[in-house]
Amino acid sequence: MSQGPADQSDRPDIVIVGSGFFGLTIAERCAADLGLKVLVLERRHHLGGNAYSERDPATNVEVHKYGAHLFHTSNERVWEYANRFTTFTDYKHRVFGKYQGQVYSLPMNLGLINQFFGRSHTPDEARALIAEQSSEIATEDASNLEEKAISLIGRPLYEAFIKGYTAKQWQTDPTKLSADIITRLPVRYTFENGWFSDTYEGLPTDGYTAWLQKMADHPNIEVRLETDWFGSDVEAELKGKVPVVYTGPVDEYFGNSEGRLSWRTVDLQESVVETGDFQGTGVVNYNDQDVPYTRIIEFKHFHPEREKTHLPGKSVIVHEYSRFAEEGDEPYYPINTAEDRAKLLKYRDLANQEPMVLFGGRLGTYKYLDMHMAIGSALSMYDNKIRPHFAEGVELKSGGVDA
Repeated sequence: MSQGPADQSDRPDIVIVGSGFFGLTIAERCAADLGLKVLVLERRHHLGGNAYSERDPATNVEVHKYGAHLFHTSNERVWEYANRFTTFTDYKHRVFGKYQGQVYSLPMNLGLINQFFGRSHTPDEARALIAEQSSEIATEDASNLEEKAISLIGRPLYEAFIKGYTAKQWQTDPTKLSADIITRLPVRYTFENGWFSDTYEGLPTDGYTAWLQKMADHPNIEVRLETDWFGSDVEAELKGKVPVVYTGPVDEYFGNSEGRLSWRTVDLQESVVETGDFQGTGVVNYNDQDVPYTRIIEFKHFHPEREKTHLPGKSVIVHEYSRFAEEGDEPYYPINTAEDRAKLLKYRDLANQEPMVLFGGRLGTYKYLDMHMAIGSALSMYDNKIRPHFAEGVELKSGGVDA
């Protein structure tokens, strides 16, 4: 590790704040494509942001330390780029939901409809049933989330599979939530129960951390862990002198000057259980409102091909709880109220005025980005802003915060 960029010859060409998928994609492209010297700052003790995973010593099961991460995409460029650093398993994600002591296959499909209503329906019969039940409220008349959901799927399915889960996720009665939160609630009139419908899906064969480390494994990339941008020697010496790609919270960057943006976070309670298989699948949602957690994740099911490497008679499970993020919490999902959007417009104006700083990633743009979306948006930023600046001398226009 160098002692800092005081020596002009040691000065990086670009600084990346944050080592999640967005930041590492920018770093890798700058180093490998342009030959730039890249400095990555990461405030945590590990690389990879929320995609970080590690083996549990009691079971040898790979655990996603910040909740389940499932890779899927229909973006050909993102898929090709990801495959430069990892191969993927053929894992297909399936989710099940527990309601009043029974387990149902999600998302809502013909199997769930038949099981829930206690009789076999043809696809046409199921469509007619849902159409009849959803006619209680016209979609255009819906004034809150509950009414909107009922207008889409009917009251019985809403009360079983949406109402309690949504109330726990948002800590708010669904009648007090905006109808805009849900634009559609898909019902499949087939028995297909794959959670995603993308062209490509799978999990990195050797795990997320191995993938992320390979992205950063370039002689032109220096990674400094447990290093915060704010108040660092790097900020003092390089701010305004070299381009910075900032992927932390945009409101934090500006000292919350326009107010804190609101997020939901999750609390993850990890435990080792004395059984070789706790629930028979990777994810089970708990739809009853009186069950405090939203779902249980059992990580060994994400990599069934590793069964022989897992220690027998034990498994790792995580109970997931959702709540509003408070100061100091890890932000996960932007709440994006009208008040938040008004603040974001102000932060966008500030970002555009910040010399030589680009804002990206989930936290930097106040958008929930799946992994493939983070990679795709990073490649776009590299193509449209960073590469033209370094390769052609195009002026680097700051900003990047969406509103």
